Amino acid sequence: MCVTRPGTTRCCRRPISIDAVLLFVAVTTFSLDGYLERIGWDAAREPTRATLQSILRAHMTMVPFENLDVLLGRGIRVDLDGVYAKLVTARRGGYCFEHGTLLLAALQQLGFHPLAHAARVIQLRPRAEAPLTHMFLTVQMEGTTLVLDPGFGGHAPRIPVPLTGDEVRDGNDVHRMVQHGREWALEARIDGVPTALWSSSVEPAEPVDFVMANHFVSTFPESPFVTRLMLRAMTQTVRVSMMNQDVTVRDASGQQKRVITDRADLRRLLIDHFGFDLPEVEQLRVPSVPQWT
Repeated sequence: MCVTRPGTTRCCRRPISIDAVLLFVAVTTFSLDGYLERIGWDAAREPTRATLQSILRAHMTMVPFENLDVLLGRGIRVDLDGVYAKLVTARRGGYCFEHGTLLLAALQQLGFHPLAHAARVIQLRPRAEAPLTHMFLTVQMEGTTLVLDPGFGGHAPRIPVPLTGDEVRDGNDVHRMVQHGREWALEARIDGVPTALWSSSVEPAEPVDFVMANHFVSTFPESPFVTRLMLRAMTQTVRVSMMNQDVTVRDASGQQKRVITDRADLRRLLIDHFGFDLPEVEQLRVPSVPQWT
């Protein structure tokens, strides 16, 4: 079943064959019009807080999170041309470096002044064991620093979070930035429990920092992106996430879980919920899934 927009029976994403467009070796010029069409956004192009919030929500709704190319043995490009070709032209998804690079370029063309930052993902490990392998953005608006995190995955906020410690609520989602000494942590309420997702000094980072981090997370043998399958897609009302073979669908009525054992079913999941077809996943190898190695 395809996830649909509220009040419609149409799929929120247009499935597209990837065979030709994945050969994105040619240089692509970033097009704001092309990006806005990709995320389904058509409103006044003014650098306001309302625009910022609307763009972030549309981006996260229409561009999924996925690490399929890492598991397929393909290189991950984090230059703007490569990111645009994959996420916009090929209508694929990606992970934090790809999402952050694309959104940063779009916000700049809309008249914002975003900054990029690196963070340590501490949701599942202590800070001392967490390298700087996550990318997020900030934008100064009306005297407040707003945090935007389009590429964290399932628990990321779909609205900007102020760097003040104040909670922001978006439906059932609750987030806030919490200061610990010289660093700030993004905190999400997961099953009612405040949980730190990542920590950062919020110092500006350089593009080369993300080139290095991207190389590490996409090639280091023990990297979660190298050993696990991670997917996330969402609409305004439904979230679909997958970790290895476990699929969770959450909506207002609760959540449903199932296990995918056949990689042909994984391909169908991508078509139904993620808006693209990738035939190669029927031979996908996932090191932490014995049946798929």
